[in-house]
Amino acid sequence: MSDHDQLLVIVDPVARRSDGESVRIAKDVLSAGAEAKICLPDSPEEFTRALARRGSRRPVVLGDDRALLRTVALLHRERELAAGALSLVPIGAPDALEIAHALGVPRSTPAAARAVLDGTVRRLDLLVDDSDGVVLGDLQVPASPALTPASPTVWGTCRSLVRTLVRPAPTALAVRAHRLRVEADGVLLTDVDTPLESLTVRSVGGTAEVVVHPSAAPPRHTTARVLTVSGPDFRYRADGRVTGPVRRRTWTVLGEAWGLTLPRDWPLG
Repeated sequence: MSDHDQLLVIVDPVARRSDGESVRIAKDVLSAGAEAKICLPDSPEEFTRALARRGSRRPVVLGDDRALLRTVALLHRERELAAGALSLVPIGAPDALEIAHALGVPRSTPAAARAVLDGTVRRLDLLVDDSDGVVLGDLQVPASPALTPASPTVWGTCRSLVRTLVRPAPTALAVRAHRLRVEADGVLLTDVDTPLESLTVRSVGGTAEVVVHPSAAPPRHTTARVLTVSGPDFRYRADGRVTGPVRRRTWTVLGEAWGLTLPRDWPLG
C-alpha cells in the first residue's frame, strides 16, 4: 500500500455502541499505517453523506454485514462501485458478520485492519435486481417464514395441552407449496402449474448457481446470468433481509462488479 494512500474510515453507529474497544483498535492500526480521516456518523443519513463526500479517499467501513450491504448498495446506486475498492473491518455480533467472513474478511479486528493496509483487491460478483437492490450472498425465493414464537402464557400452555390430548402432534411440519414461474436466461425452469417449495440462488464465477426445489421431485440445478421469478405475491430473502411482496422480479449477475480488499494470502478459488 502506498504511503500516500488516503483512507476515509466510516465507523458505523452500531459498531461504536456495541464494541468501542474494537473500534479503537481498528482506528489505531489504520491511523498508524495511512492518512486516515475518521467519520463518526450518528445515523444512516449521516453515513450516506459521509460516503458521498469521500472524494479521492478510499472508503473503509467499521461495522457488520448491514453496514457493508448499505455501503455496496449506495455505491451501486451512484454507479461508482467499479471505480475503486471497498474495505471492511468487521465489528459486531458473530451472527451479524456471516457475509463478511464468507467473503474472506478476517475475523479478528487487528488482522482485518492490517489487511486494509497490506491486502489486495479481489473483484467480486454482484447480484442486482430490477429495483436496483443488491445481493452479496444468498437469495431465497420465496422467503422462508421466520419462526417467532410468542412468550408462553398459562392460557397458551393449557390450550397446547388440550390440543395434544385431543389429537397427536404431527411428526413434521407441512411444506407449503408455491405457484411461481421461474426463467433462467429465458429458459423456463418451472411454471405456476408445478408446486414449488423454494428457489435458492448464489452468484459464483460470473454466473448464478440456481437450485429449484419442487414440492414432489428432486432438486434441479442450473446456472444463468439472468433469473426472473413471477407469479402471485411472494417475498424473497436476500442476505438475510426479507423484501416484498412482489409479483415479478429479475436478478442479473454482474461479474467482478465490485472490489473488496482482502488478505494477500486469501485463496482465489
